[in-house]
Amino acid sequence: MSDDDLKADLDRLNEWPGLAGLPGEGPVAALEPLTGGAQNLLFTLRRADGTELVLRRPGRHLRSGASDAFRRESRVLAALADTDVPHPRLRASVLDEDVLGGPFSVLEKIEGFAPRGRLPGRYAEDPHWRRTLALALVDGAAKLAAVDPARHGLADLGRPEGWLARQTPKYLKMLHGYRDDPAYREGESPEVDRVADWLTAHTPKDGATGIVHGDLQFANVMFAYDAPRLAAIVDWEMASLGDPLLDLAWILTAWREPGDPPGSDPQFQPWDGIPGRAELVAHYGESTGRDVSGFRWYQVLACFRLAALLEGSYARALAGRMNRKLGEGLHTYAGWLWAKARQEMDRD
Repeated sequence: MSDDDLKADLDRLNEWPGLAGLPGEGPVAALEPLTGGAQNLLFTLRRADGTELVLRRPGRHLRSGASDAFRRESRVLAALADTDVPHPRLRASVLDEDVLGGPFSVLEKIEGFAPRGRLPGRYAEDPHWRRTLALALVDGAAKLAAVDPARHGLADLGRPEGWLARQTPKYLKMLHGYRDDPAYREGESPEVDRVADWLTAHTPKDGATGIVHGDLQFANVMFAYDAPRLAAIVDWEMASLGDPLLDLAWILTAWREPGDPPGSDPQFQPWDGIPGRAELVAHYGESTGRDVSGFRWYQVLACFRLAALLEGSYARALAGRMNRKLGEGLHTYAGWLWAKARQEMDRD
């Protein structure tokens, strides 16, 4: 965004009647862009008295469904307000385009970092802090799984009936759609239909129903600097109802341990001290009381779903609708996910 765009937004915010209901005093003195948003733009909103909040909004060119995504996220954050799930408190939600030309939300500013790249401070020095980080992330997923959607007004957030059976056909259809491009077919993994067949044949007959974040990964969590503590889970626009074990499996697609397929490094360093997948799955089972003996299916599903989404980006890159180098990098990562899915399938 240009400086002129930022100044125009700042002026509009200062004319917005809802500003009076936000924490702090005085006009908005500054809007400062933040890094970390993939689909949306993030800004520090600073009021005249120094109070800082986070403003989250789509890009200038609204994508289809942007208002629906913000509506969903705002509903979920409001519903989580009286739970122990770490999340940024929702301060305001505007779903029309009258103020900034698109929907936006104002959130509590979380002091923390997303664990990517070189870890900061004591996290880099103390293996116990790194171990605690991993367990705290799994505990965050367990706390979300414990939230009763109906009790918190989210019974209609999704369609839990038949959720398990719908997953494989939904993402297989997506993957098959990419085959319309001959260039995509040349590099498509031979594992696509094999993994889909295995998932279909091994679909659990039943599962639990709860709130599923939908993209629970290192990029969407924040940890405190001063203690190995999960400060917040962020980016809730993909939240829905389903089986919460998928969130745990999604987290563990980013795990790396001896015996994994080659070709993919941990997302942060140092990695030593991080518990293995089996310990974390057992920890989740103990925390939730959930039977996790069938977790392997969810792990394969998570690899399948994430690979399908990454391949969509690769297909767009081939069509010239996103950066080619970035798309090829995501395609390479999808290849690792196919290999990991096949490895899990073969553990019979």
